[in-house]
Amino acid sequence: MTTMEDRYRRQLILPEIGPQGQRRLAAAKVLIVGVGGLGSPIAIYLAGAGVGHIGLVDDDVVSVTNLHRQVLYSESEVGQKKALCARRRLLSLNSSISVNAYDTRLDSDNADDLVARYDIVVDGTDNFKARYIISDACARQHRPFVHGAICGLDGQVAVLCKGHATYRSLHPDEQATLSMPHPGKQVTGVTPAIVGSVEAAQVLQLICGYGEPLVDRLWTIDLRTMQSFVLDI
Repeated sequence: MTTMEDRYRRQLILPEIGPQGQRRLAAAKVLIVGVGGLGSPIAIYLAGAGVGHIGLVDDDVVSVTNLHRQVLYSESEVGQKKALCARRRLLSLNSSISVNAYDTRLDSDNADDLVARYDIVVDGTDNFKARYIISDACARQHRPFVHGAICGLDGQVAVLCKGHATYRSLHPDEQATLSMPHPGKQVTGVTPAIVGSVEAAQVLQLICGYGEPLVDRLWTIDLRTMQSFVLDI
């Protein structure tokens, strides 16, 4: 029988985690909104790390155009519900955790209820409207919101709703933001892999309490030049 010491040995020896941090991970409840390009690495690495309770919100189905970046899924799952496929994949990776799949779209009607069930909410979405709704619900429920976004070869991550900043601090004019033209769907597979992994790293920091997470700060990266910056929000 595999023990916690066996499974998580490589991270247990990190002083930033250790046995106490591993227990915190096992007790943590994390909601991932969107299990596409960003949500795939977020979910895989949080499940692999031993986050004990993961919620997945997505009402989409797997498309063949997803497969170059959404590494949760396989060709045999095209046409199937993403949330259900993702749950199955995470439990095959780590059967000791619990995974709740919500085959629905997070909206203004269900946001407060879903957010209130979890300790941390992570952004795997691809649209401004959803991020406003999530951020507002997190602010009301006093939950940290790990925000991430990508476009082409660019990405960004921030920890909102834990300090003073919310998504509205990044985009104060909601009407103007929502009326902007869609930036397009062009993206390489590695862009969400990198940005989603940084989001997952922020979740681990928040749960285990080490380092300096991006609270009220925005990290950006340009994968054309590998330049990255951290800006105060």
